[in-house]
Amino acid sequence: TFYGGTGSITGSNFLLEIDNKKILIDCGLTQGENLDAEVNWGSFIYNPKEIDILFITHAHVDHLGLVPKLIQEGFRGKIYSTEPTRALALPMLEDTAGILGKNTDLGLDKIYTPENIKLTLSLWEGFSYHQKINITSEVGVSFLNAGHILGSAMIEFIYNGKKILFTGDLGNSPSPLLPDTERVTDADYLVMESVYGDRNHESRDDRRRILAEIIQDNHKRKGTLIIPTFSLERSQELLFELDALLEDHRIPIMPIFFDSPLAIRLTEV
Repeated sequence: TFYGGTGSITGSNFLLEIDNKKILIDCGLTQGENLDAEVNWGSFIYNPKEIDILFITHAHVDHLGLVPKLIQEGFRGKIYSTEPTRALALPMLEDTAGILGKNTDLGLDKIYTPENIKLTLSLWEGFSYHQKINITSEVGVSFLNAGHILGSAMIEFIYNGKKILFTGDLGNSPSPLLPDTERVTDADYLVMESVYGDRNHESRDDRRRILAEIIQDNHKRKGTLIIPTFSLERSQELLFELDALLEDHRIPIMPIFFDSPLAIRLTEV
């Protein structure tokens, strides 16, 4: 059953009921809405107390941002992801709590608490890619590399000889830091995100050339170049690309400031 992330870009939340188990895939914030949006703060349509396992595909808040709310409403099952996703989850959730936890009108200060985040991490277990997880005697699960951000995973369920694959967010291959998205050839059922499914991105070489040209032009004009970017993955890719351009003497040496406490914490991970 689809409870989010369909017909919209954010708010991923899927329920798989299989072999007498209730399994959630992602529990994310729907972004771009008014703060008081019912889609985020209304009651879950399912009963969080009845959920056995929550799988998280990756650490973006539109995939894990509502986990504290799930905890607040009684979820005490297991949370599974890759090891890097678990490591990234704490700074991402604490940052979200710092923003949303200030709101008392909607009671978000009761949801985004240190206690709920601590409980979240205590229920959370990390796994390697391709490590077999036995949910029941009939249901096995493993993570495949989605190539989206560090730790991002497609989740493959095998039940009665059939493969059901949830892709989570995919690509954008080739990445300067990540391996390409794994090829999937044998799924029986594929639940796939398709935000950029109708277009091709420019190549990595083109991206690097455009970035270098903009920096060179800005430097000639004695400008200050401000680059707003996501804290998770984009910031680290940008640092990598800037370093490569400097090492290759394709841009001049200049002061570079990395001004984001969250991005610095994530870079350490």
